[in-house]
Amino acid sequence: MMKHSKQVTKLAGLLLAVACAPAALAEQPTLQDIAKATQALPQIVIYQAKEIVTLDPEKPTAQAVAVVGDRILATGSLDELKAAARQQLYTVHTTFANKIIAPGFIAQHDHPLLAALTMTSEIIAIEDWVLPDGTSKAAKNRPEYLKRLADANAKLKDLNEVLLSWGYHHYFHGELKKADLDAISSTRPIIVWHRSAHEFYLNSAAEKKYGVTKEWFDKLPASVKKQSDFRNAHYWEQGFFALLPTLAPAIASPERLRKGLELVKAYYHANGVTLGCEPGGLLSKKLQDAQNAVLSDSSSPFRFYFIVDGKSITAKYPDEKVAEESEKLLTWGEGMTAYLPKQVKLFADGAIFSQLMQLNGGYTDGHKGEWIMDPEFFARSFRVYWDLDYQIHVHVNGDAGLDLVLDQLELNMRRRPRPDHRTVIIHFAVSTPEQVARIKRLGAIVSANPYYPVALADNYRSNGMDPERADVMARMSDVERAGISYSLHSDMPMAPGQPLFLMWSAVNRVTNDGNLRGPEQRISRLGALRAVTLDAAYSLQMEKDVGSIEPGKLANFTILADNPVTIDPMKIKDIAVWGTVQEGRVLPVK
Repeated sequence: MMKHSKQVTKLAGLLLAVACAPAALAEQPTLQDIAKATQALPQIVIYQAKEIVTLDPEKPTAQAVAVVGDRILATGSLDELKAAARQQLYTVHTTFANKIIAPGFIAQHDHPLLAALTMTSEIIAIEDWVLPDGTSKAAKNRPEYLKRLADANAKLKDLNEVLLSWGYHHYFHGELKKADLDAISSTRPIIVWHRSAHEFYLNSAAEKKYGVTKEWFDKLPASVKKQSDFRNAHYWEQGFFALLPTLAPAIASPERLRKGLELVKAYYHANGVTLGCEPGGLLSKKLQDAQNAVLSDSSSPFRFYFIVDGKSITAKYPDEKVAEESEKLLTWGEGMTAYLPKQVKLFADGAIFSQLMQLNGGYTDGHKGEWIMDPEFFARSFRVYWDLDYQIHVHVNGDAGLDLVLDQLELNMRRRPRPDHRTVIIHFAVSTPEQVARIKRLGAIVSANPYYPVALADNYRSNGMDPERADVMARMSDVERAGISYSLHSDMPMAPGQPLFLMWSAVNRVTNDGNLRGPEQRISRLGALRAVTLDAAYSLQMEKDVGSIEPGKLANFTILADNPVTIDPMKIKDIAVWGTVQEGRVLPVK
C-alpha cells in the first residue's frame, strides 16, 4: 500500500503540473488561467470494480482504474483516484462495481479465416461445438458419423450445392474411403475436411468438378505425392496444401467467408478477446482483403495481428529476396488489422489431430509421422530468418519434431548468438522433461494448446500412443516450474477460441469424457491467467502495451462475473463474460 500511495501522490503532482503548465508561461497565473487549462485536458474515466486483477507486481489488485483516452492512468481505490484527479474533470463508471476486471484476453494463436470456413460448414466433430447460431452435437462413432453426413446431404435442396463437412477424425469415426462418400452421393460434390484442418477427402463428383485428375496429380512434387492417396482421394499435410488452391472456390466463396468472419468476430468478443493474432496464415492478398473487410473496421471489438508465413516465402524466393518479400506483407493490414514486423512462422512436423507429428520411437500401431517442411528446407528457412533477426514462431507437435527445432535453434545460437530472440515453440503436444530443460537453456518460450489432453488423451492412449505419452501431452507444469514464459492458445478451430476454457483445460486437465489425465502437469490459476494475457503479449513482443493493467498501457479489460484466479478451478470455464473495454471503448456482449 505504501508503494501505491507514493504512486498516487506522484500522479496527483503530475496532473497538477500538467494542468498548470500553460499558465506557467505567464508571470502571475490567475485562477482563471488554471481553470481554462484544466478544462482543456481530456476527461478521466474511473472504472470501479469489485476487484481488479492487474498482474502488476507492484499492485496485484485494485478497486478502481483511471483511464484517459485509450490509456491507463492509474490504479487504486476509488477515493485515491478521485483525490489524485484534483482539478482535472473525471467521471466514475459504476457498471462494473460488482464485477471483476481482468487484463484484456489475448487470442495468441488463432485462425479467423479457417475458423470462419469450418464453423459455417456442416460440423460433425468429435465434440460439441457451441456457436452463436446454435450447437452442433458430437458424433461418437463411425455409424453415427456416416448417418450424420448422409442426413446433411439429404437436407441440401440444390442438387449442385457442394457438401462441405468439417470434424471427421479417423480414430473416432473409423476409416473413410472415396467409396464411402460415393455411396452417400455419386452426383453431389462432397468434401470432408479432417478435424485437424490438415487433410481433405473427396468423392468422385468433387474430383470431377474441381479437376483433381491423374494428370494434375502426376505433376505434383515427389514429397507432395508421398502425403497423398490419389486412389482414395485423400490428401494430408503437403498434399493438403497442394490441393487447397484447387478447392478454394468451393470452400471459400465470398458469401461464406464474410458470414463466417462475422460469426467469428461475435464469437471472440463474446469470450472476452480484446486482441488476437494469427501466426502464418495463408499467403494470399485476396484472402487478406476479405478478412480486412470484416475485421479492420474501427467498430471491431478487437485488434487482430498477423505474422508472415515464412514457409511460403522461402519456398518461392531465394535467400536474398526473403526480407523484401516478407516486408511487403506489412502493407496488407488496415485499420484494426496489421502484420507484426520482424516476426515469422515456420512449420516442423504434422498435425496432432491427424496424429502425424514426428515421434521418437514411432507410433504403437506402426504408422508414420510427416514433415510439413522437410528438415533441409526447415533448416534453410530457420537460418535465413534468424540472420534477419526475426522472432521465429514454430509449429511443432512431436518430440522428434521438437528435437529438430531445438537442434536448429542451438546451431544458430552457437553460430550467431542473439539476445532475447524469444523463439516460440507452438502447440507443444509431445515432449520430454529433458526437452523442457533444453528450451529453458536456449532461451525459447512456449505457446501451448492445453486442449490436446482434454480432447485426445482418452482416445490416443489406446490408438497410436501409449498412456504414459498421451496423458502428459502439453506438459505445462514442467514448463511453469522451469520458469519458462508460456502462453495458451486455441489454434481455433483446433480448440474453442475461449480463453477461460483454455485456462480451465490447463488448470484441470479433465477430458471430454470426465477423466483426469496427467494431473502432475496441471498449472496454477495465476499462471493460466497470465498465459492468456501478459505472457501472451510477451510472446508477441507487445508486453509494453497490453497484457496487464498498469499505468501507460492500453486500456484493454475483460469484464467477468468472477475471479478466475480464486474461483473453484472446475468453474473457470463457466465464468460469465459481461464484455470488454478495448482501448477505452466499453463494449458489452450483445
